[in-house]
Amino acid sequence: MAALVRRGIAVAPFKVGPDFIDPGHHSRIAGMTSRNLDGWMLSKEYNLKNFERNTANSDMAVVEGVMGLYDGYDGKSEAGSTAQMAKWLGLPVLLVVDAKSMARSAAAVIMGFEQFDPELSFAGVVFNNLGSRRHLQYLKDAAAQKVKIPCLGGLVRDQSIAIPERHLGLVTRDDHALGPESIERLADMIESNIDLDLLITNLQQISVAGHPKPTSPGARDKRVRIAVARDNAFCFYYQDNLELLEAQGAELVFFSPIAGDDLPRGIDGLYLGGGYPELFGEKLTDNRRLRHRIKAKSDDGMPIYGECGGFMYLCESLIDQQGNRHAMVGCYPFTTKMAPRLKALGYREITLTTNAVIGDSGMIVRGHEFHYSELATNSSDVKKTYRISDRAGLDKPPDGYLTKRTLGSYNHLHFGSCPETAQYFVENCLAYQRQKETRI
Repeated sequence: MAALVRRGIAVAPFKVGPDFIDPGHHSRIAGMTSRNLDGWMLSKEYNLKNFERNTANSDMAVVEGVMGLYDGYDGKSEAGSTAQMAKWLGLPVLLVVDAKSMARSAAAVIMGFEQFDPELSFAGVVFNNLGSRRHLQYLKDAAAQKVKIPCLGGLVRDQSIAIPERHLGLVTRDDHALGPESIERLADMIESNIDLDLLITNLQQISVAGHPKPTSPGARDKRVRIAVARDNAFCFYYQDNLELLEAQGAELVFFSPIAGDDLPRGIDGLYLGGGYPELFGEKLTDNRRLRHRIKAKSDDGMPIYGECGGFMYLCESLIDQQGNRHAMVGCYPFTTKMAPRLKALGYREITLTTNAVIGDSGMIVRGHEFHYSELATNSSDVKKTYRISDRAGLDKPPDGYLTKRTLGSYNHLHFGSCPETAQYFVENCLAYQRQKETRI
């Protein structure tokens, strides 16, 4: 993306799968918001419209895959895989092969990928983690004998460009912003080691049908104000979720709990996304005024929706990795505790068992769960409103904790899987707004 942008090419970035972190780095590089595409959470029609809508002002689209090319829903089908998305969108694949400690066998790996699905087309192959330029030539010679995919080059191992990692993956754009020098270095690497001209030449021009881009309601159409926590602690949001709320008449106003901000004035609802509250426990605790204000708004019936990190913030306290306890908002009588190992990972299908701020009983929404923390206190006394199954249809313990109009859960939901969720949340905010007006 950095190399293409430096050439003056307008790049539309995308990420396959339920990832919040990679799209942030994409957006920083490309200067355009990166979007999530997902073959399990979202319908084929939704993915196609999303792609068409967000490539309208671009010269090229770059879609980063998820896991291995053919990895997806299960071992029997292509559902949810990068390969499936490539075929849905009609895009060729640039295959990246980790060549560390590999020799002639790399050609066999490429041949397997090339022949596994005849319906898939390839733009080329790039070797990663090479030991040397001589290593690259060895692999190119081996591939030339057996495979049809053109080799476009390879990258020698270079730890200087590595992005640090932590328990939920790469460090986010907020905590590891790629500066101009780093971006230039990335572009230089590609230009020096990859035949970018051949890649571009081999790409076919595609015709994007061009669904009209939905416009957000104008200022007169804004019906409610929703505060959205957005900073280094709360940074996991699907851009689609925010835009679907805006399309229903929400004016979104952003604030930072770790910077000491108060709640924005005149709000009718609150959205707390996921992130890393455990890394900022002391700052969140110190912002006592905000914690008390959110608790008061919850008690008053304001619609509040918190997921994963946002849910942890709505609980009574949080115990971080070092065992330190931090006071949180207190909407729920729970303590969340960081664990040394992953507690949950995977796609989730949510069925509402009661009416809540994002929908009525029986509505189905899809999302995913990924966290290292767990509830350290009993949750039996709090009303649960989610029936949960994973992508294989296996039942999971219920959650979705509801108190008045405050809904919290460890699940990250993609509103695009059921756009009515955004409508319901805005309507609940509107009901709260009218409730306030009757008191005046």
